[in-house]
Amino acid sequence: MSAPHHDYSRRKDSNSIEGSSSSSRSNQQQAPQPLSRYESQKRRDWNTFGQYLKNQTPPVSLSQCNCNHVLDFLRYLDQFGKTKVHLHGCVFFGQPDPPAPCTCPLRQAWGSLDALIGRLRAAYEEHGGSPETNPFGNGAIRVYLREVKECQAKARGIPYKKKKKKRNGQLKAINDEANKGLKQITS
Repeated sequence: MSAPHHDYSRRKDSNSIEGSSSSSRSNQQQAPQPLSRYESQKRRDWNTFGQYLKNQTPPVSLSQCNCNHVLDFLRYLDQFGKTKVHLHGCVFFGQPDPPAPCTCPLRQAWGSLDALIGRLRAAYEEHGGSPETNPFGNGAIRVYLREVKECQAKARGIPYKKKKKKRNGQLKAINDEANKGLKQITS
């Protein structure tokens, strides 16, 4: 039998009846909905980051936290990574599928770090932080993530190509041409 899920962030309804017996109270209360996978992961990530700050010497409070603490946290997480990132001196640098093992380090994958920052950014604001002071939304974090993405892509020999955005005028011209072709086919 698994333990029930408790959502401690939900507050007791202010309209609840305090004087009722325990049997009638249990009939009136609904079991809290289990958290979604995303919400559970966000809570775990937030708790992990909070613990990381507490373990610093001296401990850092959330109100003192800045983008440098976030960058240090991302670098700290690299030791738990599972993505092989070949160094420049490695014979397999730039090869997507190396034929043999090497001693290059394991790191956190760019996509994992990007998703983590998204969850922590949301959690920060849910815990009362303002978007303007959110250390997870700082430009330095975006630069770091872009550098990690490019470094990992080069190490694997897989370029990330930026998709070009089409302007409204170009889209209209494309749609007009497609409609002309469709009319010719149907007539």
